Amino acid sequence: MTPEQRLEELGIELPSAPAPVASYVRTIRQGDCIYVSGQLPLKSGELVAVGKVGDAVSLENGAEAARQCAINAISALKAEVGELSRITRIIRVTGFVASDPSFTSQPQVVNGASDLFVSVFGEIGRHTRSAVGVASLPLDAPVEVEVIAGI
Repeated sequence: MTPEQRLEELGIELPSAPAPVASYVRTIRQGDCIYVSGQLPLKSGELVAVGKVGDAVSLENGAEAARQCAINAISALKAEVGELSRITRIIRVTGFVASDPSFTSQPQVVNGASDLFVSVFGEIGRHTRSAVGVASLPLDAPVEVEVIAGI
């Protein structure tokens, strides 16, 4: 089954690849890797959640926001390579979680992205990862996810 078929099976329609919100490019292909800039949890141009996880945003809603970040990253990858079956590995995922100072479950939030990569790409979707708590993110987003993929 192709990644596109898995997306369809999951009921996910990829949006147009998100445009950068500042002075950077969406993706860079260097050698056999594609580096995807940090993706916010935007859906139809709006953040799916706003605020810090552990305060205004629950862990569950944070994980859903991380999943949306992953959808946007997959969209950026598709825009770069055309067919997602050209991806040979999701190598690295870095998740930044805007966190209330007492919140320490960043890994569970970023699982929202990690689990989607495995659902879409199968075993090659398993990756190395960091899940980092931060004071704030652009647009008051609760999560931002960046990806390195092999082609």
